[in-house]
Amino acid sequence: MTSDILPGGIPASTDLHEASTLPPNAVRTVARRDYGWRLIYHPSRAPANAETDAARALCGLERRPVAAIEHIPRLDPYADPGATIIDITCA
Repeated sequence: MTSDILPGGIPASTDLHEASTLPPNAVRTVARRDYGWRLIYHPSRAPANAETDAARALCGLERRPVAAIEHIPRLDPYADPGATIIDITCA
């Protein structure tokens, strides 16, 4: 177990996949970035409003509201077919 802290005051030991509130088979990557969060997931395996719910949950870890959700184009569409990349900016 680590005592390291991610930007935003989140313990590095936090299970970010679980914190996203998405089903485990939908989540590919959850990463903390300078601007907020990057989430890669499969929309076909996620419930309606998955992006909004995940954004609220991840920004909520920092006790901040969601400022923006931006779709990022896939550079290699064959890397993980069907996956979507979003950047979540917290206010």
